[in-house]
Amino acid sequence: MAGRRWDLGATRRMGRAFARRAGADGRPPDDVVTGKLEGALVDWGLYRDGERDRRVDSYTEALVRAQRGQGFVWIGLFQPTEHQLAIIGQEFGLHPLALEDAAKAHQRPKLERYGDTLFAVFKTVTYVPHGDLTATSEVVATGEVMVFCGPGFVVTVRHGEHSELTGLRQELEQEPDRLAAGPGAVLHAIADHVVDRYLEVADAVQADIDLIETEMFTPRGWRNIDRVYQLKREVLELKRAVAPLTGPMRTLVALRHPLLADEIKNYFRDVDDHLQRVKEQVISFDELLSSILAAGLAQVQVAENEDMRRISASVAILAVPTMIAGIYGMNFDYMPELRLKYAYFVVLGVMAVACFVLYRLFKRNHWL
Repeated sequence: MAGRRWDLGATRRMGRAFARRAGADGRPPDDVVTGKLEGALVDWGLYRDGERDRRVDSYTEALVRAQRGQGFVWIGLFQPTEHQLAIIGQEFGLHPLALEDAAKAHQRPKLERYGDTLFAVFKTVTYVPHGDLTATSEVVATGEVMVFCGPGFVVTVRHGEHSELTGLRQELEQEPDRLAAGPGAVLHAIADHVVDRYLEVADAVQADIDLIETEMFTPRGWRNIDRVYQLKREVLELKRAVAPLTGPMRTLVALRHPLLADEIKNYFRDVDDHLQRVKEQVISFDELLSSILAAGLAQVQVAENEDMRRISASVAILAVPTMIAGIYGMNFDYMPELRLKYAYFVVLGVMAVACFVLYRLFKRNHWL
């Protein structure tokens, strides 16, 4: 059943199977289970009293000891297949719905409880360095980390190249007091790691926003409007990772669960504070970019109006000589000034004066 504790019968059966596979020296051969997880298994370890038990070099033996209450097993998987997840699910009694979610990427951040087992989904983010921000630049890349946390085990499932938990296991192994708190401490460490990356990415995105804001309000800055739109889309990607996690984090702070001691809940409360901070920051990014985008569109309209005024003024100036030339181009025999000696120069002078007067008028009214 989903969320069930390991029973004594299962422990004995695994112990007998383990003994059958052992060699003449009593040490186990290569694990059958780890062989089936090949390609997806990143690392595993048995942790007892906050220390990694390096004397246990068999995954099967680690499971047996964890089932006997001699510590807990932490297994890390990267993009496992459905079959590999089914093996893990059978080992730890994981719920089929949770396994289905873990097999598929693009899940919404959430926290679900199946008996004594907690299933958490975290969206990981990373900042993609780039030279000049363009209309196609990728600024925020995302991945996913799913965590199964239950009595005696932690299983992490990662999806995406940007879902790494770089150095987290080694960092925790340097702090045995934290690991001694059990699987709940690992769940907190993962949540803390993910939220800390949110803060780092938010600070980097802030620099991009400051730069694009400065460029937008330079002459002809409205030409950067496509870059503003692209950055807004990237901020939306960050917002989709951060905002939905607030509910699950609040739940972890208040949840009564055997794996979550009061001291761990205090640490989760600190993570929630950081999450609220980055959430507010990301929301302000979205609002600021919307304002910048609106300002850019207003600049486009102003530029278009200015162009139209220049065109209209130019047309008005050219209309005067065109009108005069059109009148004197009529084929009439009797028209004023046609027979005058200097009529040609007089008409040219009238055209020039009229054009100059109109030019000064439009210039004074900032149409030119």
